[in-house]
Amino acid sequence: MGDLARLLKESWSLVEEHLDKVAGYFYARMFLSYPDLRELFPVHMDMQRSRLLHAIVTAVQTMDDPEKFDDYLRGLGRDHRKFHVEPEHYEVVGGALIEAMRTYAGEQWGIEYDQAWADAYAVIASRMMAGADADPNPPYWYAEVVAHERRSQDIAVFTVQPLQPLEFRAGQYLSLECPKYQPRLWRTYSVANAPRRDNTLEFHVRAVGAGWVSSALVRRVAIGDMIKLAAPMGTMNLDRRSTRDAVFVAGGTGLAPVKSLLEELTRYNRTRWVHVFFGARNRDDLYDLADLNRLAARYPWLSVVPACSNDPTFPGEQGHISDVVARYGPWSDHDFFVSGSGPMVRSTLKTLSELQVPSIRIKYDSFTDMT
Repeated sequence: MGDLARLLKESWSLVEEHLDKVAGYFYARMFLSYPDLRELFPVHMDMQRSRLLHAIVTAVQTMDDPEKFDDYLRGLGRDHRKFHVEPEHYEVVGGALIEAMRTYAGEQWGIEYDQAWADAYAVIASRMMAGADADPNPPYWYAEVVAHERRSQDIAVFTVQPLQPLEFRAGQYLSLECPKYQPRLWRTYSVANAPRRDNTLEFHVRAVGAGWVSSALVRRVAIGDMIKLAAPMGTMNLDRRSTRDAVFVAGGTGLAPVKSLLEELTRYNRTRWVHVFFGARNRDDLYDLADLNRLAARYPWLSVVPACSNDPTFPGEQGHISDVVARYGPWSDHDFFVSGSGPMVRSTLKTLSELQVPSIRIKYDSFTDMT
């Protein structure tokens, strides 16, 4: 993988500054070659461009880690079943991608880069198709919204009931689509509960800027509406063999997977101390603090530390949550779970490195691009 990974990264560096143009050319070429593919994509393509390119970049960057590379691509293949992707589509996508990169790389693009991307894409496609073929589940599940509560101006907590059982692990995330309001637009959200006997799933969503899906989920979705759920993904799971105490660091609605993991712990934990650090800009954004405090009152092994970064009147901890974590400890013998926005996760990982927490003991989930 060494030479191939080097060629891929070298060639990618030639087009990194032109990603918007590469994406535009890529989609235009793909839809021109195979017009029926257009129906698989949302009407508004601006967000989709960055997401597909991010998936490709991630695949390229993991080429030198065969195990991670395989797991990532098989999961990606399972997830893409929701788009009704067929084997013949992969050839069209690969050809359009290489032609777009060649067009914008300029004179430095050579035949060796063409071959490297052709070889890499063949592996990418084969593993994605293998992941899709091995999945016995449907491409997606329909689920009915059975509860919906606005916790603040832009945060909602809602519960859905899948029409068929949907198996997942605590800490995982999945893609949601709102066919009634934003058809063919999928966004990923973490499940906020561990698997339950009634098969319900809870989600915590913040309406972010002009986010079409998040805004619909917060402001428009109502009880009785139907949504689509794609296959669960993610590896921020508990290791029941670990005897180390645990620390959960959550920013905003990054609390969702933390709540999922806590619910699992309530079913078996008797020996591990668990510390939850929950950060937000102001007290209104600590939308689920009351429930966290109820859990802490019920389970002696659980402690909760809330913090606000921009609310001087808040009586608890002040500052960014990564700085608050640093004021406690020591943490070198703990398992860490971190979830939130990209900047929040990056800041926390930097702090944990400075505190000499081994990276092997840190699992994280980010709602934005971490590259």
